[in-house]
Amino acid sequence: MAFTLIELLIVIVIIGVLATIFFANYLGVRQRANDSKRKSDLRQIQAALELIRSDTGSYPASLYSANCPTSSPLQVGAVIYMNKIPCDPPPSMGNPLYFPGDSSGRNYFYNLSSGTTYYLFTCIENTNDKGPNVITQETLCTTGKGYYLPNP
Repeated sequence: MAFTLIELLIVIVIIGVLATIFFANYLGVRQRANDSKRKSDLRQIQAALELIRSDTGSYPASLYSANCPTSSPLQVGAVIYMNKIPCDPPPSMGNPLYFPGDSSGRNYFYNLSSGTTYYLFTCIENTNDKGPNVITQETLCTTGKGYYLPNP
C-alpha cells in the first residue's frame, strides 16, 4: 500500500503546525522562568538591603563593586550580607543606556535617592506580565516592561 502525495502533504502540514505550537509555548516558558528568576533575585537583594539598614541605620550607596558575571559580595565593612550579588539571567533585556547611579550596564538597577529610600528595578521579557510592581518602561527596556521593588 502506497501513500499519495496529498496524504504526505497533509501529514507534513500537521507536523509543522504542531511544531510551531510547541515551539511558541516553549519560548513563553523560558521568558517566564527568566522573569521569575529576576524577581526572586530582586527580593533577595531587598532582604539584604533591609538587613544592612537594620544594622547600620542607612542603605549602602551602591550595590556592585565588580561587573557580572564576576559579581562581588554585598558587604558593609567586614559583614557580608550576600555572598554573591546575583546577575541577570540571559538574555538581558536592558538597552545599552545606564540607569542613574549605575555605570555597568547590568539589568539589575539600584537607585538610592537618599540614605533612607531606594528602589530596585529590572527589565522583564514577558510583555504579558500583569503582576504587581510590573510597569511600562520603554526608555530602559527593549520589551517596554519592567519590574520594580521600592523599599518597604
